[in-house]
Amino acid sequence: MLPQEVLREALKRGKLKSENFQGFEYLRFTDDFKDVPRGTVLYKDTVIWGYPHIGRIFQLSTGIREQFSAPFWVEEKVDGYNARVFSHEGQIYALTRGGYVCAFTTDRVLDFVNPRFFEDNPHLVLCMEVAGPENPYVEESPPYVREDVRFFLFDIMVKNRQDFLPYREKLKLIREYSLPSVENFGLFNLDQVEELKGILRRLNEEKREGVVLKEDSPKDKRVKYITSYANLNDIRVTSLNMLGLPPDYYTNRLLRLALFIEEEGIEKDEGLYMELGEAFLSGLFEACRMAKEEGKVRRVFRCRFRSKERALLFIEQIKHVSTHIQVNQLSLRKEGEFWLLEFEKVFLNMTGLLGHLLGGGSLVD
Repeated sequence: MLPQEVLREALKRGKLKSENFQGFEYLRFTDDFKDVPRGTVLYKDTVIWGYPHIGRIFQLSTGIREQFSAPFWVEEKVDGYNARVFSHEGQIYALTRGGYVCAFTTDRVLDFVNPRFFEDNPHLVLCMEVAGPENPYVEESPPYVREDVRFFLFDIMVKNRQDFLPYREKLKLIREYSLPSVENFGLFNLDQVEELKGILRRLNEEKREGVVLKEDSPKDKRVKYITSYANLNDIRVTSLNMLGLPPDYYTNRLLRLALFIEEEGIEKDEGLYMELGEAFLSGLFEACRMAKEEGKVRRVFRCRFRSKERALLFIEQIKHVSTHIQVNQLSLRKEGEFWLLEFEKVFLNMTGLLGHLLGGGSLVD
């Protein structure tokens, strides 16, 4: 367990909060605190550590040798949201990156993960990406998930430990329990940069997000590298709610985009500039249309639940996630074997500013 003085200080500073999910009581670190990452969860005599931050490289040709001193595994970085799946007293739960037990992810996880894994390995935690067009958190989706969601394993943690199972042990468990996982491109040496570049060019053409590189050593160093498509798509998707993100969200993606194009030798033609302009402006034009016609800037989400109770619980959970977003339930109905929940996220900052400006208001800049 964590030292009691750390817990007391975290509670005093509001960095550690008590939560309850259908009778499961736990403590959640709301922010990084001392050496404890955000999203770390404690219950009884167990700690599930928050998923660590992973650095990003902007150039493969120099970044590989700068970051690694041993061969490294290459696997796909799937465009979705992070979840940690674990068992407690015979129940299986799924945590968000921030440490909430998510009613949606918990409701759906057994559609994708064999519960026998946790019967045999109650001490392990599956780190998974949840992705698809019907997820409740992010607008992007991998091109090969055309409906609903899928779960993709990328790491396995051990309860009460702040590290991961060795890569080959993870691969063994994936095979043994038929766990759904991210695509593994294999083990690469430091001099195989050109081969890795070829994979990234293919992923870019296939409209996939990028890769995570994991050193095959006790150090287990990790970095990620993102395609130009992913950077453009991030801009395209988020421009509808541009005020909801800090300016460096966009400057970082522009820098990544330029460096990827430079390194890969992608032609800097008129189409590229038009695509970048369209990525920024398409969302802004849509936001203006919504503000004029509907009086609000919003995005509609839909997701499928096995349990009506958890659908209702989820909508209450997500209403309290951000003070800058208003969540409204639109419908909840039975469709086949699922309960289909539809809700909207109203972006209050964007709605307020455009309402003010379109109504003739002034702005000091």
